[in-house]
Amino acid sequence: MHTTGRFTEVADRVWVAHYDWLHVNITLVGGSDGLVMVDTHGSTRQARMVADDAARLGVGAVTALVNTHDHWDHWFGNDALVTAYGDVPIHATQFALDKMVERGGRHDAHLADEPHAEEILATELRPATHGFSSAHPLVLGDRLVELIHPGRGHTAGDLVVRVPDADVVVMGDLVEESDKPWIGDDSYPLEWPATLDLALQMITPATVVVPGHGELVDREFVHDQRSELGIIAETIRDLAGRGVPATSALEEGDWPWDPSLLATAVQRGFEQLPRSQKRLPLA
Repeated sequence: MHTTGRFTEVADRVWVAHYDWLHVNITLVGGSDGLVMVDTHGSTRQARMVADDAARLGVGAVTALVNTHDHWDHWFGNDALVTAYGDVPIHATQFALDKMVERGGRHDAHLADEPHAEEILATELRPATHGFSSAHPLVLGDRLVELIHPGRGHTAGDLVVRVPDADVVVMGDLVEESDKPWIGDDSYPLEWPATLDLALQMITPATVVVPGHGELVDREFVHDQRSELGIIAETIRDLAGRGVPATSALEEGDWPWDPSLLATAVQRGFEQLPRSQKRLPLA
């Protein structure tokens, strides 16, 4: 097993580095024709550290980048890594690519509250360059790497990276270990469980699962997180079907997580329910 610095080999020619800031995971997948890096961290400074760590590993040249979705902590390092590696392709779902292009060079205003605000705001933004809709193969000589969009969940443009011969699946933020998955104002809480059902079809009891944040997990962990998200989705449907208004749902529901984490989930869920699944609010 080849380990240098932060990168640890977790399966044959698959390395993962865990970074304390945001508990972000960066994955390298190697083949005879080079390396693919999955996610690039959240700033130029952090991405330069990633490049240095990858160079110390000494296992080949990075020939492609992959962004698991369009949230800043997973792609703001793109520019620094293209500077380090040359004009390599950057793969993402077409939805994620379009969202990156749409923002242009703008940084989110809320980043001013981040402890690393200065370095984030100084980061040059470089969107992904190669989009796909449902699946895309990357051939690294003797190894096939599969990019798969299993459906909407954390965002509308999540992808997972599957390395079949090594039995590794990189999940992005469809699964998180360091905290509960973030259900934000661009999430799809009602669809997320079905998206994980599809992803679970790729995961065996022996699969190494790399979450977007936190320690490595396994199929049981993904299944449990899917079950919790399923309870959240069904609770939203049940409350709406009984005529409980969205404004009262957090107090009325029997939630698997602290309700303070679910305000946006409830709002999004009620918005995304078809009219036929809602009743008039109870008097």
